[in-house]
Order: sequence, then structure tokens, then C-alpha cells
Amino acid sequence: MVRASLFIVLWLAFAAGAHKDAGRGLKAKKFDWWERGNFYQIYPRSFKDSDGDGIGDLKGITDTIDYLKTIGIDGVWLSPIFKSPMNDFGYDISDFYSIQAEYGTMEDFEELAAKCRSIGLKLILDFVPNHSSDEHEFFQQSEAGVEPYKDYYIWHSGILDANGTRVPPSNWISVFRGSAWQWSEKRQQYYLHQFQKKQPDLNYRNPAVVEEMKNVMRFWLNKGIAGFRIDALPYLFESDEIDGRYRDEPASGLVRNDPDNPAYLEHTETKDQPETYDMVHQWRQVVDEYTVRDNFTRIILTEAYTSLANTTRFYGTRAAPGAQIPFNFQLISYLTKQSTGQDFAELVESWLNAMPRGSIANWVLGNHDNSRIASRLGVARADLYNIALQTLPGIAVTYYGEEIAMVDQWISWPDTIDPAACNTDEATYTLYSRDPVRTPFQWNNGTNAGFSNATKTWLPVADGYKELNVEQQLLDPRSHLKTFIQLTHYRKRRLLAEGDFELHVVDRELVLYRRKVARVGEAVIALNFGDQPVQGLPLRKVFSGVRRGKMEVVASSLQVPVTAGATVDPEQFALPANSGIVLQRIVGPNPIVA
Repeated sequence: MVRASLFIVLWLAFAAGAHKDAGRGLKAKKFDWWERGNFYQIYPRSFKDSDGDGIGDLKGITDTIDYLKTIGIDGVWLSPIFKSPMNDFGYDISDFYSIQAEYGTMEDFEELAAKCRSIGLKLILDFVPNHSSDEHEFFQQSEAGVEPYKDYYIWHSGILDANGTRVPPSNWISVFRGSAWQWSEKRQQYYLHQFQKKQPDLNYRNPAVVEEMKNVMRFWLNKGIAGFRIDALPYLFESDEIDGRYRDEPASGLVRNDPDNPAYLEHTETKDQPETYDMVHQWRQVVDEYTVRDNFTRIILTEAYTSLANTTRFYGTRAAPGAQIPFNFQLISYLTKQSTGQDFAELVESWLNAMPRGSIANWVLGNHDNSRIASRLGVARADLYNIALQTLPGIAVTYYGEEIAMVDQWISWPDTIDPAACNTDEATYTLYSRDPVRTPFQWNNGTNAGFSNATKTWLPVADGYKELNVEQQLLDPRSHLKTFIQLTHYRKRRLLAEGDFELHVVDRELVLYRRKVARVGEAVIALNFGDQPVQGLPLRKVFSGVRRGKMEVVASSLQVPVTAGATVDPEQFALPANSGIVLQRIVGPNPIVA
């Protein structure tokens, strides 16, 4: 308890310093709570264990949730917490209305929701509409042919091949390898599962299913949550039957000699069907009911690994609005350790140019399905990417641990538990396993990184946690976490919340962009993607109206030898390799507005 109290004092002291130069007196635009939001994803199994069983839980989150508010987060999204046999760690739900016992009780959830409200943190839940667990009562009744559940899932009797043998009704392949059709001895039919065979797909062509899942949303909205992150949207609908048959999908040509691999086919019939967009609009209507009722905006965030054009369609239209935040996966999908500044700039502009007029951009660099930033994009660039995330226009989304530059942990084949990997083999599992990015959060250098006092945690704590942890980074004069806090608090100010956006690339490696508000000032962000220092930042060459002279440092990568509050002459300043810096020149009040 003494250690925890000291910890909170450190947080509050540092956060107070980050607010020190608030200005007042100049009329600023008012933003709804989410419009410049900083969102943080918690993987509940790995955030904080309160009862010593080695698994994170809701009480653990409640006990530590002040940390998120202090580091500048506005909304927290929890990966699934609902009752589940845990074959896919919560994405196989057996009761949409109950809490998984490992995580706690409904009372524990309500306590967490109340705590979030008390500190002004908005709580977002995962909504997993595509499928349920095969242990859900809906599926068990459907498999038995009991009305009204008979057609809650997608069933088919199959077809007879040339030898008269009954086979699946199409060649569709599951995301987790192999046929997407599973035979039910009980019902004597095949059911569709786009993910594991224990995750049967719900039938959204059945109006009763549509209304059932809307009622799930209403149940949790009545608990006071701020909205939903909606999982796996591209798979929600499949093409309908024609004359009792489903159309086969064509070979993609991308993978040969591995017909069980989902990449073997081009998913023309099982992804991105047009009905999906109307369904998102219907869900938006549900959350809007509560926005109007409570005068508090509820939001939808959507997950869709699909084309840029398909993703931005999830915004909807003025007549039929969709998600406020369709996750932008341009950066997470295409950046690598070898990416240049030009690559980065083109990905940024691709999203800004594709999203509908009047929409708000969002930026995602990490999540529970992808290698961590420091591992995927390089430890040296960890601060650079957090600088970008917090200074680009719009909304930022951070995966737990990215603020301290956590890295992937190697996990052996015998210890691997992710079904995406377990469905492969020892030679290839590391290509598919998501276990390395889901390890326990590193709070301090104590037992199990302060995550749990258990003898064994559900996944091992990452190597190096004794040096890489929250407590140590708050004690260090400079750290990834302190840089992150500087950035999150600065982005709430008018200059970044309202500032226009002008982007340039110099010699393919140096990215420069400016955020400017008349009579307030300008912030310039410089990101050096090169492996050599940049001698002098040519701001006056690329931006009009930039005055000669010094600018104040707001935040910078750890490689940069100047700290926040110092002043530098950009034209004489050397920006180290793989680093970033935020500079400002203020001419008027720059208050907190977001």
C-alpha cells in the first residue's frame, strides 16, 4: 500500500507539471468528449490481477484505473469480459449478458463503471456480433432445431460430390485454417464458422438475431458505458444462397500448396458484403437513442481489416451515419522497420484523403492482434511513433504498454495458447501467435512485474521487466512514459486540437508537419526516419510564414539531447536518427480545450 501511494503521488506530481502553462482568454472551439479523444485498450487478462490467480480481472482494473486518467487518457476500451469457455480468450461468448467468472462479477463491473464516471474516464466495451460460442444457449437450441432459435445460425445440409459423398456446401476457409463448415451430428447439417469451429456464425439475415443483438447493446448501454468497439465487422454477412447453393470463392494466387490457409482464397463471398454497412447504421441508431436520452454522446468504434475504401465507408453518410471511429489500420498494417519518412507520410495522407468530408481522423499503431510497436517498428523509433500518434489531427488509440515501449515476449511452442498459433505447427506457429503481444502489464520491478503475486501467470511476464516498467520510468529523469504524458497533455491544448495540418517530406526521411492556429501560434513536429542525424530543420523552406529564431521544445525522443522547456534554433539543431521532436512558438493563449 505504501508503494502504491508513492506511485500515485509520482503520477500526480508529474501530471501537474505537464499542465503548467495553460492559457485563458481566447475563444476556442468546443469539442465533444470523443472528438479529440485519447483511447487506451486494456486486455483484461493482462492488466492487473487482484486475487492472485495469475489472471487479470475487473477489480485489478478498478484499483489501477487512476493511472490511465493521469497519463492523459479519455476513454478506455476493454477486450471481451463476457462469459466464455475461453477457447479464443473471450471472443467466444457463451452469454452476452454475464461477466466471465475469472474476471469477477456484475457488481465488480458496476464498481469499475462507477469509478470511471467518478474520474471522468469513458468506458468502452467490446461487442462481438459475428458469432457466439457453441456453448451459448442460442446455439444449443438452434442445433436441436428449437424455435425461435432454429435459424439463429447459418446451417446447410451440404452437397453430394461426384462419388455421392456429402461434403460442405462451399469451399470457404476459416480464418483459423481449414473448412469454415462444421458437421453437426445432432442436427445432421453443417454450420458456418468463419473463425474457430467453436465460434458458430450468427445469421444476420434473420431479423430476430438482429433485434437480439441490439438488445445486448441496450443492456450494456443501460449500465452507463460510453459505447462499443465492434469486432470483426467484415465477416458479419456472407453472400446468400442461390438455388440452395453457396458460391465457391476463387483462388487468390497468393498462396499455393496450402489449401487450408485462409489466404489461399479471395474472399469474395465471405467478407465485405454490402449489408454490413446498413447493419452498422442500425447499431448507430441504437447508441444514438442513448445519446438523445442522456445528452451524452455514445460512440461506435469498428474493427475491419479490409481495403481503405471499405474501411472509410463505415463512417456512413449524413443520411445514414455509421461509426464515429472506424479504426484506421493504414499505419499498423503497412509500416515496417524499414519504412521511410515518405512511406509514413503517404499512409497518413491516404487516410486523410479517403475519409468523408467532416469526419474525424483516427490513428492506431498497436492492438492485441499485432506485434508491439517497439518490436515491429523498432525500439529506437518507439518515441517517434508515439509523438506521431499524439500530434496527428484527430483521435489517438494506444494499446496497453505502448506508453512504456513494452516489447514482444518470445513464447515456446509448448507454452503457446493462442488458437491462431495452436492450429498450425511448431515450424510456423510464431508467424501466427498473438501471445507475445498479450503478456502482463509491467507495473514495477517486483514479483511478476507487479501484475500478480501468483506463482504462475496466465502468460509469462516479458523478459527485461525489471528495467522496463511504469514505476522506474516515472522515477527516471527522462523516459518513454514521461514523453508520452507530455504529449497526451499537450494534445489537449488548442494548438493541436484545432490546428490546421500541413505535411512535408524532405529527402525521403525527414517528415515535417505543422499545426497552426491564428493568434495562438504554431507547433512543428519533426520525425527523422533516417539512420543518420539531420543537420538543421529547414522549416522556413517548407512552411510559409515561419519566423527565424528559437522555438520551445515540448517533447522529444529519448535520443534527443534537449528536454521539454528548452529552446533551440531549428536551423542549427541536429535531430538524431530515428527520433522525433515537437517544437512550438506561442503568440497567444493556448488553453486546454479537448
